[in-house]
Amino acid sequence: MTALTFCPTTASAVARTSLTSSKLQKPTKPLFSFSKYPFTFKPLNPTTPTALTLTPLKSSSSASDLSPINTTTTEDSISVGTSSLKSLKSRLRSGDTLYGLFLLSFSPTLAEIAGLAGYDFVVVDMEHGPGGITEALNCLRALGATHTPAIIRLPESCPTWAKKALDLGPQGIMFPMIESPKMAKKAVSYCRFPPAGIRGTAHTVVRASSYGIDEGYLSNYEDELLIMCQVESEEGVKKAAEIAAVEGVDCIQMGPLDLSASMGYLWDPGHKKVREMMRVAEKAVVGSNPGSGGGAYLAGFALPHDGPTNMKSRGYHMVSGAVDVGLFRSSAVEDVKRFKMSLVEGSDDEREDGHDADEKYWSE
Repeated sequence: MTALTFCPTTASAVARTSLTSSKLQKPTKPLFSFSKYPFTFKPLNPTTPTALTLTPLKSSSSASDLSPINTTTTEDSISVGTSSLKSLKSRLRSGDTLYGLFLLSFSPTLAEIAGLAGYDFVVVDMEHGPGGITEALNCLRALGATHTPAIIRLPESCPTWAKKALDLGPQGIMFPMIESPKMAKKAVSYCRFPPAGIRGTAHTVVRASSYGIDEGYLSNYEDELLIMCQVESEEGVKKAAEIAAVEGVDCIQMGPLDLSASMGYLWDPGHKKVREMMRVAEKAVVGSNPGSGGGAYLAGFALPHDGPTNMKSRGYHMVSGAVDVGLFRSSAVEDVKRFKMSLVEGSDDEREDGHDADEKYWSE
């Protein structure tokens, strides 16, 4: 790796200026310290002892969407600067119930807001959202700035999409419409380098490995990547137990909307027969004994007739409660409705104290 050379010329000039200025006070501590940064310093050569070489320390971890550069990692955490955050896989093994959001807008701003709001994860949805790889990358960077794990849902289960998505460095990947253990095994193979799989390799230059700075990427990427398979058809439900048992599959993501459509009840996931079919799949996945060295965790969508609390009681460990587009749509429709109603019923000032009303409105 090419060494980076630090030249002290500018720093010396600044120091000389400070000596000639009576207004400048001698600092009580160094203005800048390299001690907290992950570099070692050594002379460039014996004849130029003042020149310094910056050599990145070897990392034992793989990169993730949590940070562009990881420096230290344990089995259960990912390093972000000077702090460590647990990975999604580690949190699942600890028994946590994780709450997430689906991002269809591909807006980095909304991705950043979602991360700051406190979601445990955000699914960047390439299956139904309008964005591609470039747009997904921008969202991952926004989420990374808030230390929020990103999961990419692929538009289809194929090696090409998987390769491009994984190179971006998400913490999880979701394969749609998995209907058999054979399809699940293929999905896992798309995520692993030969000989364990068929993933194409350019790990020395892609974001997933911190562009090659993370020398431990190949040793740890399997441990940190969350592989999710969607069961969203009658055929998939019948094979749910076998799919969950496939080595490498970490989560089964239930798809109630597509399942209802496949059963002839389009947009009616609350139909009695659809709910019965969902229960069959749920029991099969929960019975796979996730976390015991095999099996898969249960993930799914909260719906009006099936809230997060009910889902947790049935064994769900990952729950997605909203879609960014849906949240904005609902808020926008309600905002317009509220305005029109105020014209009919009178101004806000007539119905409540004007100052308080303004504060309430802008805080919502």
